[in-house]
Amino acid sequence: MKIPTRPFAIGASVLALAALNACVAPQPVYQTSRYPYQPTYPVSQSAYVEYGHVANIEVIRSQTSGAGTSGGGAVAGGVIGGVVGNQIGHGSGRAAATALGVIGGALLGNSVEANANAPRVYESYRVSIQTDNGAYRSFDVPSPGDLRIGDRVRIDGGQISRF
Repeated sequence: MKIPTRPFAIGASVLALAALNACVAPQPVYQTSRYPYQPTYPVSQSAYVEYGHVANIEVIRSQTSGAGTSGGGAVAGGVIGGVVGNQIGHGSGRAAATALGVIGGALLGNSVEANANAPRVYESYRVSIQTDNGAYRSFDVPSPGDLRIGDRVRIDGGQISRF
């Protein structure tokens, strides 16, 4: 009795293709802090409370440098495409399907790798506050929250809050 291996090969091909497609999603950006902002410096530098108003809120964009393709995606895609293509047809049709699977998989795998290594743009905000004594202080925050230009604020230990 011959054991059918085709379903196992198709299942393995689908699983490998799903694993390759999982690499398409960009890396998530996790914000480590929220508004109100708390910088990491010794408390002795800001042991008093200041009052002022929001003078400006500006968007700061930063970009990571992208990395080129290494060829790993093309190799993995070619192997997966060849395995999937080999499951189709008989004789010379199978050979043609395997060749098309290798070429198509290599192109797809290279595209997936290029997308995963593409440059990413991130946004943060610089909140400028004019204190009541006329000085300006700036805070880089991941989100300005509900702060708007002109809002009266309190700075306590480097933490900004509406007043």
